[in-house]
Amino acid sequence: METMQSTLSFNSFNYARVASSTHCTQHIIKLHKREVQLKPAKSTPRKGPVNPARKTQNLNVEISPHRAVSAVRLMRIEFGGAFADLLNEQGKGSGENEMGYVERTLGFRTRDLDERDLRLVTDIVGGTIRWRKYLDYLILSLCHDEKNFGSMEPLLLQILRMGLYEILKLDMPPYAVLNENVRLAKVALRPGAGNMVNGILRKFVMLNDRDSLPSPKVEGDDRQQARALATIYSHPVWMVRRWTKSFGSQEAIKLMNWNNSVPCFSLRANTARGYTKVELISTLKLLEVPHEPSPHLEDFVRMKTGMQAVIQAGLLKQGLCSVQDESAGLVVSVVDPQPGESIIDCCAAPGGKTLFMASRLNGHGMVSAIDINEGRLRILKETAKSHGIDNVITTVHSDLREVSTTKLGKSDKVLLDAPCSGLGVLSKRADLRWNRRVEDMEQLKHLQDELFDSAARLVKPCGVLIYSTCSIDSEENEERVAAFLQRHPEFSIDPVNKYVPPSFVTEQGFFSSNPVKHSLDGAFAARLVLSGE
Repeated sequence: METMQSTLSFNSFNYARVASSTHCTQHIIKLHKREVQLKPAKSTPRKGPVNPARKTQNLNVEISPHRAVSAVRLMRIEFGGAFADLLNEQGKGSGENEMGYVERTLGFRTRDLDERDLRLVTDIVGGTIRWRKYLDYLILSLCHDEKNFGSMEPLLLQILRMGLYEILKLDMPPYAVLNENVRLAKVALRPGAGNMVNGILRKFVMLNDRDSLPSPKVEGDDRQQARALATIYSHPVWMVRRWTKSFGSQEAIKLMNWNNSVPCFSLRANTARGYTKVELISTLKLLEVPHEPSPHLEDFVRMKTGMQAVIQAGLLKQGLCSVQDESAGLVVSVVDPQPGESIIDCCAAPGGKTLFMASRLNGHGMVSAIDINEGRLRILKETAKSHGIDNVITTVHSDLREVSTTKLGKSDKVLLDAPCSGLGVLSKRADLRWNRRVEDMEQLKHLQDELFDSAARLVKPCGVLIYSTCSIDSEENEERVAAFLQRHPEFSIDPVNKYVPPSFVTEQGFFSSNPVKHSLDGAFAARLVLSGE
């Protein structure tokens, strides 16, 4: 687990993941060369000019492209060089980049990824990451030797995890999964690795067909029960214990089931470009993408599948819409941006809320986007231009704790979308659950308090400070607000019931979305008003 570095982006506590993916690939290659000599597929070297997109001399069309890409991406995620989806911040597919990683890591390429392959990679990678703990439990049970499991090559382990997941959760034909994973292990590693995959997967298929797979028993004291539930529902033990204590066992299980489900996505029509929800829905119908309008937000549309079709149609690249969860949109509703206002977004990048707030200004006013990550601010500026709202967004590359009021001036509204554990977005961020420790929570609370105090200095008299997270943990939410109000009695709570539907309003007047209750990402927001004295 990477440790927190305050000199990196505030938008995620998983800061070390901005490290270069090239470094990650080199690390994987070194690891593999140390444990096993890579054996690229046999092919005839090419002569003469080579297409830049096809520089490799090792082309193997017998290996399924989605399977090779999935295996390498799973390794990159585990070593901290990638996320679990195939979309970057601009919504572009990255199939060619992924095949480049395959070539540099495994020593060969396969045929290019098509649209179906991209969907399979997304399904396999996301699902395998979600179910990693349970899959490892099964693999260890099938190995009958903890030492062999612990010393298994990273690529071999990913191939086994994929195989079990495809059969168990995707209902793929066992014979096809077995044959293709064995072939990948033999080509990318060695014949003996293929034999091991063959033996373990065959044993798994036999037990699965007999409905006799091993399963932990939920019994004993609280700690033992938590360990069993953590394995069955594939979550870290500390999360299970925390949620069981906070919400009760049944609600904790519902939450884990939500986190393990295939996530829904929402699109926000960019009205700043004159593109309405009606037009977005009409386009989705033409693309044959299943969808439904959001019951909570005017400009949002929900969709379960079809993201590749949206990307290929150019809707994201042209700035006609954005991928944004409704929970994030409801936080902007709590901010309630109005034309003519000055707004500061304290930890802005990658900028989803910044863009939405700016679109609500109708060309009048300004959103100042502060972030410590200069590269992500650059992307935000480019996206703002494509969305037609760059005239009301200014970017500030700085640590919020070092920004003075003389540099920015005080604003009507200040949004602190604080770095947090991300415990409300584990459905979409499948990899996030394995990159959090219980020790992180204390460090995060200290950082949140520091940023809260810094953001308060940027608020005008009678202005509004909005504190938000994408967490469902009270220590990061209600407790941080209570601690802040003790330090700053000049602020008071402004109930959010005027800005969001009643089902999202807590007894204290805060906004809270709950994955189980609302079928949305978990999020929190408190609206605080500074006295005019």
